[in-house]
Amino acid sequence: MSKTCKICKKLQIDDFAPFCSKRCADVDLGRWLKGNYAIPGRDGEASIPANDNPDADPNLY
Repeated sequence: MSKTCKICKKLQIDDFAPFCSKRCADVDLGRWLKGNYAIPGRDGEASIPANDNPDADPNLY
């Protein structure tokens, strides 16, 4: 079974897998850098932990 490029759906080439060319790999990189891809989460899930004060925990040193 042949695999297809994740961007344009042409046959992927091993040198650029999972893409068919450097162009499609660059298109994908551009999408990542612009923030077009995101992993869903809940609000506050990536917040700073409650113990963000190193003076409060002597074991952090």
